[in-house]
Amino acid sequence: MCFVSFFFFFFFMLMNFFFGLYFIMSNMKIFLKGELISFYSKNIVFSILLNWMSLFFKKFVFLISSSVIYYSKSYMISEMNLNRFIILVLLFVFSMILLIISPNIISIFLGWDGLGLVSYCLVIYYQNFKSYNAGMLTALSNRVGDVMILMVVCWMMNYGSWNYIFYLEFMNNDYSMNYIKIMIIIAAMTKSAQIPFSSWLPAAMEVSYSFSALVHSSTLVTAGVYLLIRFNNLLLGTEFLKMLLLISGLTMFMAGISAIYEFDLKKIIALSTLSQLGLMMSILSMGMSDLAFFHLLTHAMFKALLFMCAGVIIHMMNDNQDIRFMGGLSVYIPMTSLFLNISNLSLCGIPFLAGFYSKDLILEMFIMSNLNFFIFLLYYFSTGMTMFYTIHLLIYLMINDYNLISVFNIYDEDYVMLKSMMILLLMSIFSGSMLNWLIYNYPYMIYLSLNMKMMVIYVMMLGVMMGILISKMKIYSLNKFLSTYNLSFFLTYMWFMPNLSTYGMNYYFLNLGNKMLMKFDMGWSELYSGQGMFNILKYYSFVNYIYQMNNFKIYLYSFILWMMIYIFMLFL
Repeated sequence: MCFVSFFFFFFFMLMNFFFGLYFIMSNMKIFLKGELISFYSKNIVFSILLNWMSLFFKKFVFLISSSVIYYSKSYMISEMNLNRFIILVLLFVFSMILLIISPNIISIFLGWDGLGLVSYCLVIYYQNFKSYNAGMLTALSNRVGDVMILMVVCWMMNYGSWNYIFYLEFMNNDYSMNYIKIMIIIAAMTKSAQIPFSSWLPAAMEVSYSFSALVHSSTLVTAGVYLLIRFNNLLLGTEFLKMLLLISGLTMFMAGISAIYEFDLKKIIALSTLSQLGLMMSILSMGMSDLAFFHLLTHAMFKALLFMCAGVIIHMMNDNQDIRFMGGLSVYIPMTSLFLNISNLSLCGIPFLAGFYSKDLILEMFIMSNLNFFIFLLYYFSTGMTMFYTIHLLIYLMINDYNLISVFNIYDEDYVMLKSMMILLLMSIFSGSMLNWLIYNYPYMIYLSLNMKMMVIYVMMLGVMMGILISKMKIYSLNKFLSTYNLSFFLTYMWFMPNLSTYGMNYYFLNLGNKMLMKFDMGWSELYSGQGMFNILKYYSFVNYIYQMNNFKIYLYSFILWMMIYIFMLFL
């Protein structure tokens, strides 16, 4: 089933790519509307919007999905129910495609909810308490966004149709439509894990690494960004975007700081995804939807490759995730180390890799915008911290001497995994320049002074220096951090986000539910209602059953009993 799914997705990827080229060259859009069911005066129709944006996004989703499925063939070779996993991945991709091609808020809701449901099933795929908790946290956090989309569905009944693309201009001029704008922004914030909904994204790393490459690159977490791109014309010029700019900037900053303090390889990569999502949302809140879409596509490539390389490393380390136990990996797994380094450098925005073309353009367009110094500092500190934690990670994995754990579980690299990663490696190098030529018909005119132009390079060099210095710290220097333990705990714990948004709220409601269970479902009310009636009926049915057994002694005892009663009545 793996190979069939792989070829199916790869064929669709090529088809979407060539159609996307044709659509973007001819500036064409297709709106399809077909009837599903017609009974009496009711018609149920489906609608599809095809333009270069939806086709290119589908192409990237299919490419990453095909690589993930081919990768799973080797990565999950010992899995008994591999076909079940592949079917769940297919359902997940189908939900994402439904979301991408929908100009209708109902079908967007179906795809949106499908993503949440299937992601829950995949997070709890390896069944243990930690996975159950992570899956429930993911599902409940995303449920807030589902409710918001449902409320938009209800509100749009005012217009007589759920095809929102017909009403964007009208809704933009209607001041009572601020409710829809707020709901769409909150829904996008929950799916893309912005503050205060950030805690579910690192928790969702309990999922298999092969699937993490799909979830955290181009599907689940980018659904909120894509929704805002679709509704961008409605949101332009509103006050809510200014609030979104602040929240997304703080999300980017918070994720960068937490990744610096983190030593779990999974969590570092998840927090880097959160940082890049903050970058996409912030550039969206400045009204540049094409630029956000450009970074969404380039980020999908190198982030999927980064997850796959990390999966190989953790698999090799006997499921150990602490980077302090790793080291010298470039000697033992040179090809995987090469892929990891290229994807990490692309994440940092090193010139002429895929991430450079979108990230550098975003930062330069940001400098050209009329924004305050606080947002400017947030952006550039976050850019520097990306370089900081990346260099910190590479020194621990590649340059430091290998540790005891690294010696015992070394094996040759798997060529199936390497071939699946090779496709993404090529895209991580070439997709940035390719998309830059395809998406923009004319270049952005960016006019900056030399120092402002070089500001990104300055910040990156500062991040490299800090990463090297932190990695060289010995035990005496590390002990100095104990004097600021509370501050370090606050920074590494995502500003206590899990306590505020999940553990704190969930503990109250779960404790209340447990008390209600003990008092009502297992207390006196149960004893004298459902459970009590059940026990009484069970007892009498058992007595009746004994009488129906045709036992001679029972009939004899009954005869004697009735004879005694009869004689007693005669004497009376």
